[in-house]
Amino acid sequence: MIHGSKILVIIGSTRAKRVGPEIAEWVAPIGRQTIAGDIEVVDLKDWPLPMDDEPGIPAGVPGHYDYANAHTRAWSEKIAGANAFVFVSPQYNWGYPAPLKNALDHLYGEWSGKPALIVTYGGHRGGKCARQLRQVLNGLHMKPVAVVGLKLSRAHIEANTGTIDPAKEFASHLKALKRGYAELSAALNGKRRWLPRW
Repeated sequence: MIHGSKILVIIGSTRAKRVGPEIAEWVAPIGRQTIAGDIEVVDLKDWPLPMDDEPGIPAGVPGHYDYANAHTRAWSEKIAGANAFVFVSPQYNWGYPAPLKNALDHLYGEWSGKPALIVTYGGHRGGKCARQLRQVLNGLHMKPVAVVGLKLSRAHIEANTGTIDPAKEFASHLKALKRGYAELSAALNGKRRWLPRW
């Protein structure tokens, strides 16, 4: 394990009646029980990043990430300071939410080479979301190590209450999540081969 590893659990949805924060707050403690390191939940609602407002191309920004806007510089510092990521994302229309794509696209080099665990949720466990997200993470030269799909019940989706009891709803996925964290830990120790690119 990298000494003092910092792992960010990033909530991928900013929708009004989202359950992402509750799921992330369930996912993070499981990580703390499974993997050594500092695990912090990051809510994209707290990081408003206007669409495409940087004049430069992130992939072309030199080593010190000299961005034009203060919000991009703050986001850059946050991501650059992490060693690994857990992306918690719902599946929207066979994809993942635009705010998550925008947050990823705001940067480039800060993500590079870092392992990631993908946790998706939806009526079909978010498999299509996970595949698209994996493609983008590979494009950013990240190292996806595992995918965990959490199945939301039809009743819960239709109720759309904006609340959830993840420990109850996803009890059957707990072992898979712990295995995902174990893969992330192994990656940080340099002992894990990444998921195949495709």
